[in-house]
Amino acid sequence: MNIGGFIPENNVFLAPMAGVTDKAFRIICKKHGAGLVYTEMVSSKGLYYGSERTSLMLDIDERERPAVIQIFGSEPDIMGYMAEAISAKDEVAYIDINMGCPAPKIVKNKEGSYLMKEPKLAEAIVKKVVEKSKKPITVKIRKGWDEQSVNAVEFAKMLEASGASAVAVHGRTRAQMYEGKADWDIIKKVKESVKIPVIGNGDVVTPQDAKRLLEYTNCDAVMIGRGALGNPWLFKRSVEYIENGILLDEPTIEERIDQAIEHLNMMYEFKGQRGVIEMRKHIAWYIKGMKNAAAVRDMINRIESREEIIKLLKEWQAYHI
Repeated sequence: MNIGGFIPENNVFLAPMAGVTDKAFRIICKKHGAGLVYTEMVSSKGLYYGSERTSLMLDIDERERPAVIQIFGSEPDIMGYMAEAISAKDEVAYIDINMGCPAPKIVKNKEGSYLMKEPKLAEAIVKKVVEKSKKPITVKIRKGWDEQSVNAVEFAKMLEASGASAVAVHGRTRAQMYEGKADWDIIKKVKESVKIPVIGNGDVVTPQDAKRLLEYTNCDAVMIGRGALGNPWLFKRSVEYIENGILLDEPTIEERIDQAIEHLNMMYEFKGQRGVIEMRKHIAWYIKGMKNAAAVRDMINRIESREEIIKLLKEWQAYHI
Protein backbone atom coordinates (compact mmCIF):
# COMPACT_ATOMS: atom_id res chain seq x y z
CA MET A 1 0.00 0.00 0.00
CA ASN A 2 1.40 3.35 -1.08
CA ILE A 3 -0.08 6.63 0.18
CA GLY A 4 1.51 9.39 -1.85
CA GLY A 5 4.92 7.76 -1.52
CA PHE A 6 4.50 6.70 2.11
CA ILE A 7 4.35 2.94 2.76
CA PRO A 8 2.93 1.90 6.17
CA GLU A 9 4.16 -1.13 8.11
CA ASN A 10 0.88 -2.97 7.55
CA ASN A 11 -2.68 -2.14 6.52
CA VAL A 12 -4.43 -2.15 9.93
CA PHE A 13 -4.61 1.42 11.26
CA LEU A 14 -5.75 3.10 14.47
CA ALA A 15 -8.57 5.54 13.69
CA PRO A 16 -8.47 9.09 15.04
CA MET A 17 -10.81 9.44 18.04
CA ALA A 18 -11.34 12.67 19.96
CA GLY A 19 -10.52 12.28 23.63
CA VAL A 20 -9.01 8.84 23.04
CA THR A 21 -6.10 8.67 20.61
CA ASP A 22 -3.67 10.76 22.62
CA LYS A 23 0.05 10.04 22.73
CA ALA A 24 -0.15 7.29 25.37
CA PHE A 25 -2.85 5.33 23.57
CA ARG A 26 -1.12 5.69 20.22
CA ILE A 27 2.16 4.35 21.64
CA ILE A 28 0.34 1.33 23.09
CA CYS A 29 -1.52 0.58 19.85
CA LYS A 30 1.70 0.90 17.87
CA LYS A 31 3.39 -1.52 20.27
CA HIS A 32 0.55 -3.96 19.68
CA GLY A 33 0.96 -3.95 15.91
CA ALA A 34 -0.96 -0.98 14.45
CA GLY A 35 0.50 -0.23 11.04
CA LEU A 36 -0.19 3.46 11.48
CA VAL A 37 -1.67 5.64 14.23
CA TYR A 38 -3.65 8.87 13.91
CA THR A 39 -3.79 11.73 16.39
CA GLU A 40 -7.00 13.12 17.77
CA MET A 41 -8.39 15.70 15.37
CA VAL A 42 -6.52 18.97 15.81
CA SER A 43 -8.11 22.36 15.22
CA SER A 44 -6.25 24.24 12.51
CA LYS A 45 -7.68 27.49 13.86
CA GLY A 46 -6.55 26.59 17.39
CA LEU A 47 -3.02 26.04 16.09
CA TYR A 48 -3.11 29.24 14.06
CA TYR A 49 -4.06 31.33 17.07
CA GLY A 50 -1.47 29.70 19.32
CA SER A 51 -3.54 27.49 21.62
CA GLU A 52 -1.03 25.72 23.85
CA ARG A 53 -3.30 22.75 24.51
CA THR A 54 -3.95 22.34 20.77
CA SER A 55 -0.21 22.54 20.02
CA LEU A 56 0.49 19.76 22.55
CA MET A 57 -1.71 17.46 20.47
CA LEU A 58 0.99 17.55 17.78
CA ASP A 59 3.59 15.93 20.04
CA ILE A 60 4.70 12.65 18.44
CA ASP A 61 6.75 10.17 20.48
CA GLU A 62 9.68 8.23 19.03
CA ARG A 63 7.82 4.97 19.75
CA GLU A 64 4.88 5.82 17.46
CA ARG A 65 6.51 7.65 14.60
CA PRO A 66 5.79 8.28 11.88
CA ALA A 67 2.22 9.13 12.85
CA VAL A 68 -0.62 10.85 11.02
CA ILE A 69 -1.76 14.30 12.15
CA GLN A 70 -5.46 14.82 11.56
CA ILE A 71 -6.61 18.42 11.24
CA PHE A 72 -10.05 19.97 10.94
CA GLY A 73 -11.41 23.35 10.01
CA SER A 74 -13.39 25.25 7.39
CA GLU A 75 -11.05 28.03 6.27
CA PRO A 76 -8.80 26.94 3.38
CA ASP A 77 -6.07 29.53 3.95
CA ILE A 78 -5.69 28.79 7.66
CA MET A 79 -5.70 25.04 7.04
CA GLY A 80 -3.13 25.41 4.27
CA TYR A 81 -0.90 27.56 6.45
CA MET A 82 -0.95 25.04 9.31
CA ALA A 83 -0.50 22.08 6.95
CA GLU A 84 2.67 23.69 5.62
CA ALA A 85 4.08 23.96 9.15
CA ILE A 86 2.99 20.49 10.27
CA SER A 87 4.28 18.77 7.13
CA ALA A 88 7.81 20.01 7.83
CA LYS A 89 8.01 17.66 10.83
CA ASP A 90 10.00 14.46 10.19
CA GLU A 91 7.80 12.47 12.57
CA VAL A 92 4.68 13.08 10.45
CA ALA A 93 3.78 10.40 7.88
CA TYR A 94 1.10 12.51 6.26
CA ILE A 95 -1.75 14.88 7.11
CA ASP A 96 -5.37 13.77 7.21
CA ILE A 97 -8.30 16.19 6.92
CA ASN A 98 -11.36 15.40 9.01
CA MET A 99 -14.55 15.66 6.99
CA GLY A 100 -16.42 13.01 8.95
CA CYS A 101 -16.78 14.09 12.58
CA PRO A 102 -20.51 14.22 13.43
CA ALA A 103 -20.23 16.07 16.78
CA PRO A 104 -22.74 18.97 16.96
CA LYS A 105 -20.14 21.47 18.19
CA ILE A 106 -17.96 20.67 15.14
CA VAL A 107 -20.80 20.62 12.62
CA LYS A 108 -22.23 23.96 13.77
CA ASN A 109 -18.91 25.59 12.82
CA LYS A 110 -19.22 24.12 9.30
CA GLU A 111 -16.41 21.65 10.03
CA GLY A 112 -16.14 17.86 10.09
CA SER A 113 -19.00 16.04 8.37
CA TYR A 114 -20.74 19.34 7.58
CA LEU A 115 -18.28 19.70 4.71
CA MET A 116 -19.95 16.77 2.93
CA LYS A 117 -22.86 19.18 2.43
CA GLU A 118 -20.49 21.77 0.93
CA PRO A 119 -18.35 19.96 -1.70
CA LYS A 120 -17.10 23.23 -3.21
CA LEU A 121 -15.74 24.41 0.14
CA ALA A 122 -14.30 20.93 0.78
CA GLU A 123 -12.63 21.04 -2.63
CA ALA A 124 -11.09 24.45 -1.89
CA ILE A 125 -9.75 23.18 1.43
CA VAL A 126 -8.13 20.08 -0.06
CA LYS A 127 -6.57 21.99 -2.96
CA LYS A 128 -5.09 24.60 -0.63
CA VAL A 129 -3.75 22.03 1.84
CA VAL A 130 -2.28 19.91 -0.95
CA GLU A 131 -0.64 23.01 -2.41
CA LYS A 132 0.99 23.99 0.88
CA SER A 133 1.91 20.59 2.36
CA LYS A 134 5.25 18.87 1.92
CA LYS A 135 3.66 15.54 2.84
CA PRO A 136 0.76 13.56 1.32
CA ILE A 137 -2.79 14.66 2.16
CA THR A 138 -5.62 12.25 2.86
CA VAL A 139 -9.25 12.84 3.85
CA LYS A 140 -11.63 10.97 6.17
CA ILE A 141 -15.29 11.10 5.16
CA ARG A 142 -18.61 9.43 5.90
CA LYS A 143 -21.23 7.77 3.72
CA GLY A 144 -22.99 11.12 3.49
CA TRP A 145 -24.95 13.58 5.60
CA ASP A 146 -28.04 11.36 5.81
CA GLU A 147 -29.70 8.59 3.81
CA GLN A 148 -31.27 11.18 1.50
CA SER A 149 -27.89 12.66 0.60
CA VAL A 150 -25.46 9.75 0.27
CA ASN A 151 -22.59 11.23 -1.73
CA ALA A 152 -19.42 9.39 -0.67
CA VAL A 153 -18.65 8.20 -4.21
CA GLU A 154 -18.95 11.62 -5.84
CA PHE A 155 -17.15 13.23 -2.91
CA ALA A 156 -14.25 10.75 -3.11
CA LYS A 157 -13.87 11.42 -6.85
CA MET A 158 -13.67 15.14 -6.09
CA LEU A 159 -11.05 14.53 -3.39
CA GLU A 160 -8.95 12.47 -5.79
CA ALA A 161 -9.18 15.15 -8.47
CA SER A 162 -8.19 17.77 -5.88
CA GLY A 163 -4.95 15.95 -5.05
CA ALA A 164 -5.79 13.72 -2.08
CA SER A 165 -3.48 10.70 -1.85
CA ALA A 166 -6.04 8.44 -0.11
CA VAL A 167 -9.54 8.52 1.34
CA ALA A 168 -10.88 6.83 4.48
CA VAL A 169 -14.59 6.03 4.45
CA HIS A 170 -16.71 5.47 7.56
CA GLY A 171 -19.75 3.53 6.43
CA ARG A 172 -22.26 5.60 8.40
CA THR A 173 -24.02 8.87 7.63
CA ARG A 174 -23.71 11.89 9.88
CA ALA A 175 -27.34 11.36 10.91
CA GLN A 176 -26.45 7.90 12.23
CA MET A 177 -23.65 9.28 14.39
CA TYR A 178 -22.23 5.98 15.75
CA GLU A 179 -25.51 4.08 15.86
CA GLY A 180 -26.82 1.35 13.60
CA LYS A 181 -24.75 -0.73 11.23
CA ALA A 182 -21.89 0.52 9.06
CA ASP A 183 -22.58 0.18 5.34
CA TRP A 184 -19.64 -1.65 3.81
CA ASP A 185 -21.26 -1.47 0.38
CA ILE A 186 -20.53 2.27 0.19
CA ILE A 187 -16.87 1.58 0.96
CA LYS A 188 -16.85 -0.96 -1.87
CA LYS A 189 -18.44 1.56 -4.26
CA VAL A 190 -15.89 4.22 -3.36
CA LYS A 191 -13.06 1.73 -3.93
CA GLU A 192 -14.47 0.92 -7.38
CA SER A 193 -14.73 4.60 -8.29
CA VAL A 194 -11.25 5.97 -7.49
CA LYS A 195 -7.64 4.97 -8.14
CA ILE A 196 -6.17 6.30 -4.87
CA PRO A 197 -6.03 3.96 -1.84
CA VAL A 198 -9.25 3.55 0.13
CA ILE A 199 -9.27 2.87 3.87
CA GLY A 200 -12.40 1.16 5.22
CA ASN A 201 -13.80 2.08 8.62
CA GLY A 202 -16.78 0.89 10.65
CA ASP A 203 -17.81 -2.12 12.76
CA VAL A 204 -14.40 -3.81 12.96
CA VAL A 205 -14.25 -5.40 16.42
CA THR A 206 -12.61 -8.76 15.67
CA PRO A 207 -9.80 -10.02 13.42
CA GLN A 208 -12.46 -11.78 11.35
CA ASP A 209 -14.23 -8.45 10.82
CA ALA A 210 -11.00 -6.86 9.61
CA LYS A 211 -10.40 -9.58 7.05
CA ARG A 212 -14.04 -9.59 5.91
CA LEU A 213 -14.00 -5.84 5.38
CA LEU A 214 -10.86 -6.02 3.26
CA GLU A 215 -12.13 -8.93 1.20
CA TYR A 216 -15.70 -7.66 0.77
CA THR A 217 -14.82 -4.11 -0.23
CA ASN A 218 -11.39 -4.75 -1.78
CA CYS A 219 -10.23 -1.67 0.14
CA ASP A 220 -6.52 -1.17 0.74
CA ALA A 221 -6.50 -0.86 4.52
CA VAL A 222 -8.80 -1.19 7.50
CA MET A 223 -9.15 1.46 10.19
CA ILE A 224 -10.11 0.36 13.71
CA GLY A 225 -11.76 2.80 16.09
CA ARG A 226 -14.02 1.80 18.97
CA GLY A 227 -13.04 -1.86 18.59
CA ALA A 228 -9.59 -0.96 19.96
CA LEU A 229 -10.89 0.61 23.18
CA GLY A 230 -9.39 -1.44 25.98
CA ASN A 231 -8.26 -3.90 23.31
CA PRO A 232 -5.03 -2.81 21.57
CA TRP A 233 -4.24 -6.50 20.97
CA LEU A 234 -6.79 -6.33 18.14
CA PHE A 235 -4.16 -4.87 15.81
CA LYS A 236 -1.64 -7.69 16.01
CA ARG A 237 -4.42 -10.28 16.05
CA SER A 238 -5.98 -8.74 12.91
CA VAL A 239 -2.67 -8.49 11.06
CA GLU A 240 -1.83 -12.11 11.86
CA TYR A 241 -5.26 -13.28 10.74
CA ILE A 242 -5.20 -11.24 7.53
CA GLU A 243 -1.66 -12.18 6.54
CA ASN A 244 -1.38 -15.78 7.80
CA GLY A 245 -4.89 -16.96 8.65
CA ILE A 246 -3.83 -17.52 12.26
CA LEU A 247 -6.20 -16.45 15.03
CA LEU A 248 -4.09 -15.54 18.06
CA ASP A 249 -5.52 -15.98 21.55
CA GLU A 250 -7.32 -13.08 23.17
CA PRO A 251 -5.43 -11.39 26.03
CA THR A 252 -5.68 -12.94 29.47
CA ILE A 253 -7.14 -11.07 32.44
CA GLU A 254 -3.59 -10.66 33.78
CA GLU A 255 -2.43 -9.14 30.47
CA ARG A 256 -5.39 -6.76 30.36
CA ILE A 257 -4.79 -5.44 33.87
CA ASP A 258 -1.02 -5.19 33.35
CA GLN A 259 -1.65 -3.17 30.19
CA ALA A 260 -4.12 -0.93 32.01
CA ILE A 261 -1.49 -0.19 34.67
CA GLU A 262 1.19 0.54 32.06
CA HIS A 263 -1.26 2.84 30.28
CA LEU A 264 -2.10 4.61 33.56
CA ASN A 265 1.57 5.21 34.32
CA MET A 266 2.14 6.61 30.85
CA MET A 267 -0.86 8.93 31.18
CA TYR A 268 0.53 10.19 34.48
CA GLU A 269 3.96 10.72 32.92
CA PHE A 270 2.54 12.75 30.05
CA LYS A 271 -0.33 14.62 31.73
CA GLY A 272 0.12 14.42 35.49
CA GLN A 273 -3.02 14.23 37.63
CA ARG A 274 -5.24 15.15 34.65
CA GLY A 275 -4.01 11.96 32.97
CA VAL A 276 -5.13 9.88 35.98
CA ILE A 277 -8.65 11.28 35.70
CA GLU A 278 -8.74 10.79 31.91
CA MET A 279 -7.53 7.21 32.37
CA ARG A 280 -10.72 6.18 34.19
CA LYS A 281 -12.61 5.59 30.93
CA HIS A 282 -9.74 3.52 29.53
CA ILE A 283 -9.65 1.30 32.63
CA ALA A 284 -13.39 0.74 32.26
CA TRP A 285 -12.75 -0.47 28.70
CA TYR A 286 -9.85 -2.74 29.74
CA ILE A 287 -11.84 -4.50 32.45
CA LYS A 288 -15.18 -4.68 30.65
CA GLY A 289 -16.71 -8.15 30.93
CA MET A 290 -14.62 -9.26 33.89
CA LYS A 291 -16.23 -10.44 37.11
CA ASN A 292 -17.29 -7.52 39.35
CA ALA A 293 -16.03 -5.04 36.72
CA ALA A 294 -18.87 -2.60 37.36
CA ALA A 295 -18.10 -2.39 41.08
CA VAL A 296 -14.38 -1.93 40.44
CA ARG A 297 -15.09 0.75 37.83
CA ASP A 298 -17.27 2.64 40.31
CA MET A 299 -14.52 2.51 42.94
CA ILE A 300 -11.88 3.74 40.48
CA ASN A 301 -14.14 6.65 39.48
CA ARG A 302 -13.97 7.85 43.09
CA ILE A 303 -10.20 7.43 43.48
CA GLU A 304 -7.84 10.22 42.42
CA SER A 305 -4.54 8.65 43.49
CA ARG A 306 -2.61 6.78 40.81
CA GLU A 307 -0.99 4.57 43.46
CA GLU A 308 -4.36 3.62 44.97
CA ILE A 309 -5.78 2.73 41.53
CA ILE A 310 -2.76 0.50 40.84
CA LYS A 311 -3.14 -1.15 44.26
CA LEU A 312 -6.82 -1.85 43.61
CA LEU A 313 -6.14 -3.27 40.15
CA LYS A 314 -3.34 -5.54 41.40
CA GLU A 315 -5.50 -6.84 44.24
CA TRP A 316 -8.31 -7.52 41.79
CA GLN A 317 -5.85 -9.18 39.43
CA ALA A 318 -4.66 -11.52 42.19
CA TYR A 319 -8.30 -12.39 42.87
CA HIS A 320 -8.73 -13.57 39.28
CA ILE A 321 -5.55 -15.65 39.06
